[in-house]
Amino acid sequence: MTSNEIRKQFIDFFKDKQHTFVQSASVVPLDDPTLLFTNAGMNQFKDVFLAKGERDFKRAANSQKCIRVSGKHNDLEEVGHDTYHHTFFEMLGNWSFGDYYKKEAIAWAWELLTEVWKLPKERLYATVFGGDKGDGLEADYEAENLWKEMTDIDPSHILQCSKEDNFWEMGATGPCGPCSEIHIDLTPDLSGGKLVNAGVPEVIEIWNLVFIQYNRDESGTLTSLPAKHVDTGAGFERIVAVMQNKNSNYDTDVFMPILNEIGKLVGESYITSKEQIAFRVIADHIRMLTFSIADGGLPSNEGRGYVMRRILRRAARYGRNLNLHEPFLYKLVPGLVKHMGDAYPELKERKDHVIKVIRAEEEHFNRTLDRGLEIFAKIVKQLSQNNENIIPGTEVFKLYDTFGFPVDLTRLMADENNLAIDMAGFEKEMNNQRKRARAAAKFTSQTVSTDEWVVMNDGDDSEFVGYEETTINSHISRYHKDGKTINLRLLKTPFYAESGGQVGDKGTLEGDGFTLDILDTQKEGNAIIHICESKGEFNPTSDKVYAQINDSERRRTIKNHTATHLLQAALQQVLGDHVHQSGSLVEPDRLRFDFTHFEKVTPQEIGKIEQIVNEQIQKDTHLEIAWKNIEEAKAEGAMALFGEKYGDIVRTVKVGDYSLELCGGTHVNGTGEIGPFIITTEEGIAAGVRRIEAITGPKAVQYFQSTRSRVSEIGQLLNSPESEINVKVQSLLDDKKNLEKELAQTKSDQLSGDLNGIINSAKEINSVKVLIHKVDNVDMKSLKDLGDKLREKVKNTIGLIASVNGDKLAFVALVSDDLLKKYKAGDLVREVAITAGGGGGGKPHMASAGGKDVSKLDEALKRFEELA
Repeated sequence: MTSNEIRKQFIDFFKDKQHTFVQSASVVPLDDPTLLFTNAGMNQFKDVFLAKGERDFKRAANSQKCIRVSGKHNDLEEVGHDTYHHTFFEMLGNWSFGDYYKKEAIAWAWELLTEVWKLPKERLYATVFGGDKGDGLEADYEAENLWKEMTDIDPSHILQCSKEDNFWEMGATGPCGPCSEIHIDLTPDLSGGKLVNAGVPEVIEIWNLVFIQYNRDESGTLTSLPAKHVDTGAGFERIVAVMQNKNSNYDTDVFMPILNEIGKLVGESYITSKEQIAFRVIADHIRMLTFSIADGGLPSNEGRGYVMRRILRRAARYGRNLNLHEPFLYKLVPGLVKHMGDAYPELKERKDHVIKVIRAEEEHFNRTLDRGLEIFAKIVKQLSQNNENIIPGTEVFKLYDTFGFPVDLTRLMADENNLAIDMAGFEKEMNNQRKRARAAAKFTSQTVSTDEWVVMNDGDDSEFVGYEETTINSHISRYHKDGKTINLRLLKTPFYAESGGQVGDKGTLEGDGFTLDILDTQKEGNAIIHICESKGEFNPTSDKVYAQINDSERRRTIKNHTATHLLQAALQQVLGDHVHQSGSLVEPDRLRFDFTHFEKVTPQEIGKIEQIVNEQIQKDTHLEIAWKNIEEAKAEGAMALFGEKYGDIVRTVKVGDYSLELCGGTHVNGTGEIGPFIITTEEGIAAGVRRIEAITGPKAVQYFQSTRSRVSEIGQLLNSPESEINVKVQSLLDDKKNLEKELAQTKSDQLSGDLNGIINSAKEINSVKVLIHKVDNVDMKSLKDLGDKLREKVKNTIGLIASVNGDKLAFVALVSDDLLKKYKAGDLVREVAITAGGGGGGKPHMASAGGKDVSKLDEALKRFEELA
């Protein structure tokens, strides 16, 4: 039976038991910043268990995509080294929300396992909660008796176990209850009873039935829930291994299609390879990456994005064990999608997006991976010479900070060399870096402890009225003086505090005997802090003030904020639905928008985006602002900012049928107020993240005028009408290209003038002719041309041509046809380039590379001789 058939049988079985099939939730919980990844089937029903939500069904079943990379349920370091730990897995589950309970859950689990799937009853064990004196709970005799009454399991196979193994809790507080686990004995002689819960592959848990019947409060006290629930989870990969009679999850048809694809890239099969661990790690990690990216995740330097980056870099490094030096992970995606796309259609829909993300991330890491591995090898060599076995924290930090090696990757390589790493030293370096970053950062807001405030009005303050008002009479709640700077809070304020990318308002406060310039407005928790500078003495005798924002700056800011909404919608129209906001800055004079995309936005696309935004501005659409329940807003398709926390009631900003976002910022009344919109720059700021800067209104008009002036000046310089400038420039470029071509040909002729002399300069090393030729200021194309001409004339030869071009090095390696079975030009030139702080590669017969350290040229040439 195939894995797809097993998954379908599970769903169909519970459908016949009146369960509603529920689609798997996204493995990236975009609406739950507290959770890195969906790690259990119950995640999407958490609100039901917490009595904060409900569903229109009482019974549910599904196969949930899950990711676990840490904690008691998984250990990343074990993935690939054993045959049953995974970062990504599927969890088959069935749920009851206040409907059926232990009786049905136990009976149905037994029915499916033994009557439908025909698992041998004599191999199955059931564990139940054995009680806990600390909680005052007796053993779960109810479940134990139901196993005896509702099934024909061997009574001696029903085991009472500890709270640690058989009592489930959502967290320190909240719903909890006993569970009953089903284990299967895979030992040849059925002797595995004593190994239940021992964590060995011979006896494994295949299904956990959780009976949620208590609530634990903050004091630790348990009380019975009015409605009892069932939450079960069966590990899909383990079930498949058992059903297909395989000793390893990786030997099943869940993994073998991926392992076979890896084998095609490597040129050997998983079954015969001596590097099976590398095969397994890569197969596991590409599943995790493909599903997480398809569900909206992206590699980055923080949060779940950093976990994804760690996983990808771990897989890329294992690729080196299989001699895969070029990006390869992205090539595995189509096969995985073909295998699992029917069960999870989102894989088919986002296949191209996943490939682009993984390829971009691989290429980015590849630039430093080889150099980092060389540094690591030198560290290992030095430790060996010194009879030491701990990698200093400074070196671990260098690999992390300079070469992008996650700490767990360095630890993995250390383990392979029987070394440890100095984590305390690494953490010290990390803390020093954080201190440097804090010292370098410019903080416009100042945090002060509450006992330093001078309180003028106790109670609630910071009521924001700036959506409707720009000037008000208000009262000082409290203030804090620090030299000339005054931090101040008002009972009511029209000043918008920096949030959601929009900068804080500026303006003035006038009181009895003082005037304050408000330089910035920030938030501390729910409090709005006005950061002020006094024009004179500030010793208020009255709390009354007149607050007035800088209306001109606010007007320009709100134009840019609404334009940002229009821009995001246009980006999605032109580039695709994968575009999501990664960051933004909205100021009076410009807007900046960071978004997910994996290619440079072309000039044609920029033009189309500008056109769409300006068309929306010209329509002068009235903005609709509303407060509504967050679920209602999401159901309407409102875009939320990833990672932002939202309350139950949210503010939505709608621009006709064009744009709908959750947003607390200030906006124009109608899009026509924005004026012209121009994109001024587009650039990449990280792997998979692009940045656009734009201007609106008067700034855009100034930009038009400045551009027109420059065009006029260029026309005068070229002695050409403005309408013919492009023709004139193209003519000049063509002339330049022809001259460069002639110059290159002249250089090539000069280089090739004495081919026989170059060939005769080769020395023989280990019965192979080694040809090394140095030149100066020769471009890569000319070097390759020379390499081609040399290859036509040589036999039994490997060659290296090197050129010093300013502060850079260029290398071309060549291998004669009769030595291609022994040498690969790509491998040779890569080793040489690494010595000079660079990298490269190419085809077996000829390859090129660059170097960054000119002083290492002689060392690089010597390295080439050593490779002979």
